[in-house]
Amino acid sequence: MQFIKKTSSRATFFGIVVKSGLALILILGIIFLLNKIDFPAPLKEIEKIIPNENFKIIK
Repeated sequence: MQFIKKTSSRATFFGIVVKSGLALILILGIIFLLNKIDFPAPLKEIEKIIPNENFKIIK
């Protein structure tokens, strides 16, 4: 007696669609949760004064 594996391309297509949909929902959920977190930002602007003597004129 031989074993016959019954496969259906429609079932595998449906499984791929469901798995990719769940992965997309998971990624969007993670992005949404990261947007809700209030990350600290600097209160003042950071400025660095560059002295003029370091500049060279290139012609």
